[in-house]
Amino acid sequence: MSLYRPPAPPKSPYITKHGFEVLQAEEKELWIKRRAVVTALSAAAAEGDRSENAEYIYRKKELRGLDWRIHYLQKRIPNLIVVDQKPSNINQVFFSATVTVEDEHEGIATYRIVGPDEIDHQPHNISMDSPVAKALFKKHLDDEILVKTPSGDTHVIITIISYE
Repeated sequence: MSLYRPPAPPKSPYITKHGFEVLQAEEKELWIKRRAVVTALSAAAAEGDRSENAEYIYRKKELRGLDWRIHYLQKRIPNLIVVDQKPSNINQVFFSATVTVEDEHEGIATYRIVGPDEIDHQPHNISMDSPVAKALFKKHLDDEILVKTPSGDTHVIITIISYE
């Protein structure tokens, strides 16, 4: 049995201006935090036997995680495309739209369609690569849409479209 996994499909390169600023600020904070971790790691290494030094082992692991995230951000940020303009047709769903939908069970949900790098910055943000966002793209107000998700198919009606 092979352990090979095919690579994940590439993420969309689009991001809002706010999301781009958050990622840049995160990278700066990580560099500052990295300096403190390296200082603590040096102090732990100076204590002697590293094989049984819990502080040393913890700091190495923490540094590895910081370096991984910094490397990711350094590769990702230059490739991002900042979208900071409203579309010409604000009655249609595009990137950065806040969409309120009502499902067949009278449930109401609000989503803001953003890039995959900023879905965790605000509540109700969904990635433009998600099944829900893909189903909503280019639809109009009062359109009924079939959304295919891993948990099953759902019919929703778009009740509000807005751009902040």
